[in-house]
Amino acid sequence: MNRLLAFTTALFCWVAPALRAAEASADADPSQREQIQVESLSPDFLSEYDPATGLITASHGVRVIFRDTRLTAERVQLNEATGDTLAEGGVNLVRGAQTWSGTQLRYNFRTDTMGAEDFRLGVPPIFVGGERAITLEPIGTNRVYSLTNSFVTTDDLAAPGYRIRARTLIVREDRRLIAKDAVLVLGNTPVFWFPYYTRRIGDHKARWIMTPGYRSLYGAYLRAAYEFEIGTNTTAAVHIDSFSRRGIGLGPSVSYDLGPAGHGEFTGYWIADQHPEDDPVTGEKIDAQRERISFSHQVSLRPGLTGTAVVRQQSDSTVIREFFEDEFRQNPLPGSFVEIQQAWPDFTLNTLGRFQVNEFFETVERLPDVRLSAHRQELGQSGIYYEGENSAGWYQHRYATDGPTNDYSAFRADSFHQLLLPKTFFGWLNLTPRVGGRLTYYGDTDSAGWDSLEAKTRGVFNTGAELSFKAHRLWPKVSSKFWDADGIRHIVEPSLNYAFTPEPNAQPLELPQFDTELPSLRPLPVTYPDYNSIDSVDSQNVLRLGLRNKIQTKRDGQVEDLLDWALITDWRLDPRENQGRFSDIYSEADFKPRRWLTLNSEVRVDPEAAVLRESHTSAILKPGRDWSFAVTHRYTKDDPILGRGGDLLGTRLYLRFSENWGFRTSHYFEIREQRLQEQYYTIYRDLRSLTAALTLRFRETREDEDDFTIAVSISLKAFPRFKTGQDAERPLLLIGG
Repeated sequence: MNRLLAFTTALFCWVAPALRAAEASADADPSQREQIQVESLSPDFLSEYDPATGLITASHGVRVIFRDTRLTAERVQLNEATGDTLAEGGVNLVRGAQTWSGTQLRYNFRTDTMGAEDFRLGVPPIFVGGERAITLEPIGTNRVYSLTNSFVTTDDLAAPGYRIRARTLIVREDRRLIAKDAVLVLGNTPVFWFPYYTRRIGDHKARWIMTPGYRSLYGAYLRAAYEFEIGTNTTAAVHIDSFSRRGIGLGPSVSYDLGPAGHGEFTGYWIADQHPEDDPVTGEKIDAQRERISFSHQVSLRPGLTGTAVVRQQSDSTVIREFFEDEFRQNPLPGSFVEIQQAWPDFTLNTLGRFQVNEFFETVERLPDVRLSAHRQELGQSGIYYEGENSAGWYQHRYATDGPTNDYSAFRADSFHQLLLPKTFFGWLNLTPRVGGRLTYYGDTDSAGWDSLEAKTRGVFNTGAELSFKAHRLWPKVSSKFWDADGIRHIVEPSLNYAFTPEPNAQPLELPQFDTELPSLRPLPVTYPDYNSIDSVDSQNVLRLGLRNKIQTKRDGQVEDLLDWALITDWRLDPRENQGRFSDIYSEADFKPRRWLTLNSEVRVDPEAAVLRESHTSAILKPGRDWSFAVTHRYTKDDPILGRGGDLLGTRLYLRFSENWGFRTSHYFEIREQRLQEQYYTIYRDLRSLTAALTLRFRETREDEDDFTIAVSISLKAFPRFKTGQDAERPLLLIGG
C-alpha cells in the first residue's frame, strides 16, 4: 500500500505541472521551465490539486525540492507555475550551507523571496533569528538577504543568553553578516549599541582573548590578545600583556595562507623586564630588554617539491621558559633552518641549511647539507633490492658562548650503498641478507681551540641478515564478559637481525663529530641507513633479538588489540670496550582489558647487573562522560652520561558533576626527593554561550622559589580557544601559556 501511495504521489506531482502548463498562455513553455518536486515523508501523506487555481496542497509530512533547495514542513501549499509556497508546522528550509527554521514560511522557489514568522537561520557557529513577522528579499542576483527586526547570536538555544539585535540585518552569499542600528543584549538587558556591525560566518577570528591571573614570578597579570582578519586568508593578533612585577609585554603575530605561495606564521614579542633574573648557567644578570622572534613558512612549489624556512631568535636563553612556558616544554632548544626537498617515488633530494641564531645554544651548522636518498627498490626483475644515501656539505660545530671556545668546521662527503635479497621459505619464513659499504671523506678540519685534523677518508663495510616469521592461531568461540572479549586471535612475531661491521680504518675520536651518537633511553638502530650517526660509525658484531606478541579480539564488530607486547635486546658477539655481552632488555606493552581501561608499560633492564634502568607505566580509566582517572609512574636511574634520574608519580582526575560544572586536577610527586613537584586544580563552569575555567597551579622547584599561579580563562563556545582535550594535555594554556 505504501509503495502504491508513493508511486501515485510521485506521478501526481510530475503530471500536474504539465497539465497546468497546457492551459497557460503561449509565452509559457513548460518544456523549458524547471520543475519543482513534491514528495511524501509519511504514510499519512495527503495531497490534492486544484485545476482552477493551479495549487498543490499537501499535508502530514511534505518535502519540496528545487535545485539546491530542500523544504520540509507539516503542511505545504504550492503554486508550481509561479513558485509561491506557504509552509506551516516545523518548517525547515535548507539552501546550500544555510538552514532556515520556523513555524511558518512564505517562500518563492523561483525568485528566492521569503517571508517568515519566528524564524531561525543556522550557519554554525552563527545563528540568526527573528521575533515577529519579517520579510526577506534577495538583493540583485547573488542571494543577498535583507532582514528586519532580527538578531544574530552564537548561542544555539531557543532563548539565547546573548544576542545582537538589529533593525536591519543583511545576510550575504559570501557568508558575511551586516547589522545596522544594532544593540548587544545580555538576557533581556541592552548593554551596548553598534551603529554598524559586520563579521564573516565561520572560522573568522575577531575577538579579544584575555587571561587574568596572579603568578609569583610575575605578580598580578593580564595576558590579552586581539585577533582579527587581514583579507581572506590572513589572521593577525596584537598581544598586550601586563605584569605587575615585570612590566608590559607587546608583540604582533600573523598567521597566513597564500595558497600556491605557501603558508606560515610570524610572532614577535618584546618586554622591558623590570626584574630580570640571573642566567642559570653563567649567573650573570640578564639584560632588561628582552625579546623573541619566531617565523616559519612552508610552501609546496609543485607535487613532491616542498620548502620550509624557520627562524627562532631570542634575546637570552630563558625568555621563552619564563613568558611562554608551554612553548618551552614543547621545544626547549628551538633551531633555525631552511630546507628544500624534492621527493620522487624512488628517490628524495634534500638540501638543508642550519645556522646558529642564538649564540647561547650549541648548534651544528650545515652550510648547506645536500642529501640524495635512494629508497629501497628492486633492480629490474632480479629480486635484488638496492638502497643508498649520499650527502655532502660544509659543517661547523659551534658551541654556546658560555661553553668551550674550540669551535671547529670541515667539509664532509659521504656515500652509502647497500644490496638486499629478500626471500620467503616454506611460505612463512622471511630471510633478508644484505651487504653494503660506506665511504666518507673529511676535508681539513679548521679549529681555533685545538690542533686541526688533516683530510682523511674512511671506509666502512657492513653485512648481515634479518630473519623473521609470523604465526597465529584463532579461537573464534572463546568469549569472556570479564575481558570484554568475543573470539581470540594470538599472533607471535619472533625476529633475529644480525649486523656485522669490521673495524673501520678511522675511529670516531679521529674524526670531527657533526652527526654523532647521542645518548638515548630507547634502543638505537643497528643497521644502516637507519643508524645515521655518520661520524660515530664503529665496529660491531651484534645479534638483535626481538619478539612481539599480539592478542586480539572483537569489540563492537571491530578487531582490537587486547595485548600488544614487544621485547628487544642485543647480543654482542664481539663487544667493544666498555660494552657488556648483552645490551639492556627493552619491553613495551599495551594492555586493554576493557573498553574503558588502558594499561601501558615501558621497561628497560640491565640483565648483567640485574638493575632496573628505566620504567614508565600508566593506567587510564575512562568509563564514561562523568569521570576519568589516570595514574603514571616514571623511574629513571642516575646515569653518568644521561645525568640525574628521577622517580616521578603523576595522577590526573576529571569529574563532571552536572551539565554545568566540572573539575580536573593533576599531581606530580617526586618520590626520591619527597617533593610535590607540580599540582593543578581547575574548576569548569558552563555559562551557556561561554565556558569558564578557574585554575590554580603550585610548583616546587629544587633551587628556585616555589611558584604559585591562579588564572581565569573564558571561551566562547562557538569559537573555542582550545581543541578538544587540549586543555587536559597542556594545562599551561589555561594560565596563559
